[in-house]
Amino acid sequence: MSKISRRQFVHTTTAAGAGLVLSGRASLGVQPNDKIAIALIGAGGRGTNHMDAWLGDKRSDIVTIVDVDEKAAAAKADHAAERQGFRPKIVKDMREVFDDKTVDAISTATPNHWHALCGVWAMQAGKDAYVEKPVSHNIAEGSALIAAARKYDRICQVGTQCRSATAQQEMVRFIKSGGIGEVKFARGLCYKRRKSIGAKGDYKIPQSVDFNLWSGPAPYTDPKVTRQQFHYDWHWQRLYGNGDSGNQGPHQSDIARWGLGIDRHPNFVVSYGGRLGYQAERKDDQYVDAGDTPNTQVSIYDYGDKCIVFETRGLSVDNSDDKEVNRLFQSTKGNKIGVVFYGSNGYCVQKSYSHSIAYDLDFNVIKEFKGARNHFANFLDACQSRDYRDLNADVREGHLSASLSHLGNVSLAVGETNHMSIDEATNLLRRIKSLDDNEATLLRTAKHLEKNGVDLSRYPIAMGPLLRFDPEREVFPGHEKATSMCTREYRTPFVCPTADKV
Repeated sequence: MSKISRRQFVHTTTAAGAGLVLSGRASLGVQPNDKIAIALIGAGGRGTNHMDAWLGDKRSDIVTIVDVDEKAAAAKADHAAERQGFRPKIVKDMREVFDDKTVDAISTATPNHWHALCGVWAMQAGKDAYVEKPVSHNIAEGSALIAAARKYDRICQVGTQCRSATAQQEMVRFIKSGGIGEVKFARGLCYKRRKSIGAKGDYKIPQSVDFNLWSGPAPYTDPKVTRQQFHYDWHWQRLYGNGDSGNQGPHQSDIARWGLGIDRHPNFVVSYGGRLGYQAERKDDQYVDAGDTPNTQVSIYDYGDKCIVFETRGLSVDNSDDKEVNRLFQSTKGNKIGVVFYGSNGYCVQKSYSHSIAYDLDFNVIKEFKGARNHFANFLDACQSRDYRDLNADVREGHLSASLSHLGNVSLAVGETNHMSIDEATNLLRRIKSLDDNEATLLRTAKHLEKNGVDLSRYPIAMGPLLRFDPEREVFPGHEKATSMCTREYRTPFVCPTADKV
């Protein structure tokens, strides 16, 4: 939406009385001060974390809460009132915030399909923006956010909070100083149990939700949803989410790039996997899970001299046979979320947001890194200094890391009907260049699926094509279908502009 149409919207949806603007703290009967006035956009679970961070910093006030679910917004407003002494204004449509001159910054924890457009609109209106990961729903949106931040001289922080963790900062310095020798390869892991979201159906939208505004840039589905749980399980439907490779993945992909010193997109990507195992959970061959993002996925990203592999496992990860991973994470059971760096003299492992470990080649601990700092506070620091280089997670870093998720998802989506036996997939992967042992990773993945009751002869994995990517133009040369997935068709008026038109 252009600036003019946003102004027209606000003009037609606010009360008459032109010339008198009462908004932000002033409209709430609170005297303006020198604090940074924040509009919280998205009042769900992650929005609660945002709210607590802003309320816990003396430099910021929450003046507006935006959510298409009025019930959720009201609950958050009550909570804010108890903490800061005045109740934020409640707004259903984020566009009302952008022409409010008393709002200095927005903090968005919306579903993924809204992240980029919300940030672009805010920065066009002169607001700084804290945008949750993944910073975009597709590759083109990330570039648009970067362009908007630079054109309008705005601060745009991405919610990859590991960038502010002392544990990860110290680990990266250790790697770059040669602490584990030469490092060219990293493996990101999201071994995180995710149960089925239930069968498809025509479920009612909560009465308190404006589904038109919730859908925003995504297609409008008349109005109905196909998932039982409206508020979270959108993560596993492509129209809105990016699966766990795009939900958890941007944290680990970001650390992998950071530690390897990679500051660009990869040259090639190939991905395999699928949405597997939920039939076995139900013991019903006719059962179809309502999600359409992969719950099992391996993506290989080739940079020429360096390589990243990201693995997603959504089925049970207890009693894992991944011997090396078990030793590095010091456990055979439970979720394993982190990054393994493979050096010529040892390993470094990110085990949690605030804990990392360095090992020698015999798996002896040689150094530990602990601690975290406030990522939201870092955003406020940069808002005050007016220098985006003070950010620990500038929008460009968020774009490069989120794009890894998008690239892997594109490869698998293009090949989702290209089912293969493990032998066929092994023969193909043997011919693909990688610093990983492609065959060993595939066989570990297959064993994981089989231990979870997946009959790979009936439910084979899908193999995406090896796609060449142009890091500068952000297209897949010679592959029109894959390139079309670098953006999406938008629904007027919720159109995210391209980078050259922000």
